[in-house]
Amino acid sequence: MGPLPLNYRRPEYVSEEDSRQEENSADFYDKVDASLQSGPSGTSTGIPDALTFDKIINGGTCPPCTVRDFMNYLIYIEHAAENLQFHLWYRDYVKRFDAAPASEIALSPEWTQTMEEDTIAKIQKDAADKAKKVSPIAREIFRGTDFEKAPEIRVESRDPFSTPPRSSSGDSVSLSGSQATTYVSQEGDAFFAAGVKQPFTIQPFRSEINRVIATYIVDDSPRQLNLSAREQKAVVRALSYTTHPSALRTLSQNIENTLRRQAHPNFIRWTICNGNPARVTFARGLGVGTILVAMTGSIILTLSKAGRGWRALFAILWVIGIATLITAAKGMCVVLHGLHHRHVRPWELFIDDNATGIEQLCEGKRSFDSFDSCNSYEDEPWVVRYQRRFYVRKVFDRQVWIQEPVLRQIQDTIFLQSMLLALLGGGTLTAIFLAVPAGNFF
Repeated sequence: MGPLPLNYRRPEYVSEEDSRQEENSADFYDKVDASLQSGPSGTSTGIPDALTFDKIINGGTCPPCTVRDFMNYLIYIEHAAENLQFHLWYRDYVKRFDAAPASEIALSPEWTQTMEEDTIAKIQKDAADKAKKVSPIAREIFRGTDFEKAPEIRVESRDPFSTPPRSSSGDSVSLSGSQATTYVSQEGDAFFAAGVKQPFTIQPFRSEINRVIATYIVDDSPRQLNLSAREQKAVVRALSYTTHPSALRTLSQNIENTLRRQAHPNFIRWTICNGNPARVTFARGLGVGTILVAMTGSIILTLSKAGRGWRALFAILWVIGIATLITAAKGMCVVLHGLHHRHVRPWELFIDDNATGIEQLCEGKRSFDSFDSCNSYEDEPWVVRYQRRFYVRKVFDRQVWIQEPVLRQIQDTIFLQSMLLALLGGGTLTAIFLAVPAGNFF
């Protein structure tokens, strides 16, 4: 398998601000629809068809580009694993709900788009009415001041990246589950705060839906999703009416868009890096040092009486230094690339030392448990052990072979691009020094 086209560019890093701006653009939903289909469009964004979001989720890739690697990236790097955990649960839930007997499905009617729009409109109206409720005494006291005007009601856009408000005032919806000891009391508090009654208990999967509310929806839940107060209240009201998957349709679409448009490109960009930060920093220093040696040697020979041909010998150092520096700027080490190896991740480094084979398997499955604890890893033993690791040892950490052929193809392309740029830059610098007359100083 040969390299990609020479004009290939790895995926750009997508920040939350970039995602907000893209979502507000007019053609955002057209882009989302296109991302749902695997096709040639994946290459234009720096992601080949073999590494699309669907291929990874469906298990069609090899390490280090599997769904488990994606989950580890979201836990340890992006700190947003709850999005993938909820997405995987929802996919499975839709399948199980559709496979349920028709008599049970009939108990949970579909949550239509019209019902959702009416619910959101009512939530906005209730918020506006609360804001306008000012007592006559207070109105008279603040007459003629800046406080006379009623507070402006800002209509929130559907932003899956917005931070959930944490206000204790009566105007905001606080679906707090921190004081509850079980998910039963948590979901009960959530329904009460949303202004709805306890749901119909004989609906199919009602207990599971209540656990979803306590795990992903309410404030301070173990895997709280980024929802605005309005979105949070609308979801709870929908789930109080039915356990049909359509009640979570909008939330699921927002989460999936976040994964596709932000987390997935960032994951591929991060996976292209074959060295840890210590190795990449070392490679950059090596590249700069090699360039400085080539420059110093070329200057010395230019000022001496040596023949011009000797200056051409430093072209080798120019090329090596520039190529090393360019690849390091993209998170790659040329030595590791020559072996098609990558460094073992810090959370993988001490697994053999701490756990048996069964314990390793259980630990790996924990992040895929839809209703496990929070995704915090600060208390894991490897964190302290890796921090105490000497810098030189980090540079030469354990390596493993890259199994995914398309990832090796991407790295081959980046290395080839770096070599071509290095040949161009090294040849130009060598020509410049050859053109300079000898100084004949010594």
